[in-house]
Amino acid sequence: MGAMTVSPAYGRDYNSKAAALADWAAGKDFVVCDPFHGAPGAYINKADADCAGLQIKLRYKRLTQAVMVPT
Repeated sequence: MGAMTVSPAYGRDYNSKAAALADWAAGKDFVVCDPFHGAPGAYINKADADCAGLQIKLRYKRLTQAVMVPT
């Protein structure tokens, strides 16, 4: 199982870990920002990550904070 770093898509940002995780759980799109997995700049959501068996690290708060998504 690989890990991938993603950031909010469409100009969204989050001030809290809870808000970032809530949108991930709701299936909103995020952008791949990990040059070692997939295509950087591609969109991904929870369903895509679950199908690929990836662990996800969400960046938030202007990309200064990160949280691993619980599996």
